[in-house]
Amino acid sequence: MKKVKHFLAATLLLSAGFAWADVAQAEEKIDIVVNRSPTCSCCGKWVEHLKQNNFNVKDVVSDDVQAIKDKYGVTQELASCHTALVNGYVVEGHVPAKDIRTLLKNKPDVVGITVPGMPSGTPGMEMGSKKDAYQVISFDKKNQHQVFSNYQAE
Repeated sequence: MKKVKHFLAATLLLSAGFAWADVAQAEEKIDIVVNRSPTCSCCGKWVEHLKQNNFNVKDVVSDDVQAIKDKYGVTQELASCHTALVNGYVVEGHVPAKDIRTLLKNKPDVVGITVPGMPSGTPGMEMGSKKDAYQVISFDKKNQHQVFSNYQAE
């Protein structure tokens, strides 16, 4: 009887593992266009972060990323080094992939989200174990800002 219980328990655990793997693989691949400068290495690292998180990235290297920022209302106080476009939203700077997915799932009435500046520890800005506290900020057409998510220093 013990062998049967162990077999059933092992089968149940194995089935749960396969089910979890199927859910992870079924996560929708999202198309995103990243506009970045040819001289910025951290932007390339952020692109890799997106690819590792199931984004299909079109990497546009440009000498005039500022024109994209201006076109989509990314002000100097919201700016970082690269600007991405995804499903009608702007994603500025080193925003974690999970926040982009949350944005697309919840579909708020905003222009986009940003991590202003270049805080250490954000995706693409990893500097050893140092991680600055930072916020992901949403912004709308009236340039009103709201905290979208918070990350603590480590």
